[in-house]
Amino acid sequence: MAGEAVKEIVKQYFPQVIQQDMLRYELLFENVQEIRCRVERPLILRLKQGLEQSVVERLTMEQMQHIVSRISQGSVYAWEEEFRQGYLTLRGGHRVGMTGKGVLEHGRIRTLKQISGLNFRIARSIPGAADELVQYVAAGRKIRNTLLVSPPGCGKTTMLRDLIRQLSNGIPSLHMAGVNVGVVDERSELAGCVNGIPQLDVGCRTDVLDGCPKSEGICMLIRSMGPQVVAVDEIGTAADAAALETALQSGIHIITTAHGNGLTDLLRHPVLCPLVEQGFFPVIASLHWQNGQVALHFERGGCL
Repeated sequence: MAGEAVKEIVKQYFPQVIQQDMLRYELLFENVQEIRCRVERPLILRLKQGLEQSVVERLTMEQMQHIVSRISQGSVYAWEEEFRQGYLTLRGGHRVGMTGKGVLEHGRIRTLKQISGLNFRIARSIPGAADELVQYVAAGRKIRNTLLVSPPGCGKTTMLRDLIRQLSNGIPSLHMAGVNVGVVDERSELAGCVNGIPQLDVGCRTDVLDGCPKSEGICMLIRSMGPQVVAVDEIGTAADAAALETALQSGIHIITTAHGNGLTDLLRHPVLCPLVEQGFFPVIASLHWQNGQVALHFERGGCL
């Protein structure tokens, strides 16, 4: 449950005095998507649909240093690569983004110091989140290349994760056996790997390349793991598109997501537009808020 996950994060990483303040809002924890911490500013719970709740008026530098020490297990240097990337993944698959002062080496960021901002993003595995979508993705026991588009905060990563799980494990209701799925998890959000082990359920036939750029990882998976499906989150660069085309030309099915508000935004995107217009994705679906709930809308391929 998301509420229990948030409660565990609060107890494990936050100072005692802040724990007491935050636990007063325990009833909100089920709807928490992010915990945003900024030095000398309020600590804010970001809820579904963009709602927010301020729970601490002023986070001190000492309190921030306590939190950073806890998430880095007392050794920032042991996590230097993660700090250089600007985030690290906690047990359970939750991700902590960070801001601070960049330390440069040969003109590139080597690490971050003087951490002044943290964003705990709460990972959720929701079995069945992709039930409606999977009927179209795997219609007739044949996987169709799929693009899921939505603005941030609508749950496209959660839906993608469950879609990967179902394709990997097999879908009894569709009489479909499981397939080998390769996941390039560039920002450790899909599988939430810790020490290379997925913390979130992505299925029994899924291989994960964690922390690897999508453009390189897709080609690596094709060469090394023989996937039937490749899944990546949030494509958007020319290099991403080129790697996807390579996979498609190799006969591999693609499941991916992108930021946007539907087909209109995709057709305005300089990289995604050619893929959409050339019909690379028989199924294009979008997520959006409707009457307080997330609704799935098919832009293309929504007929069984």
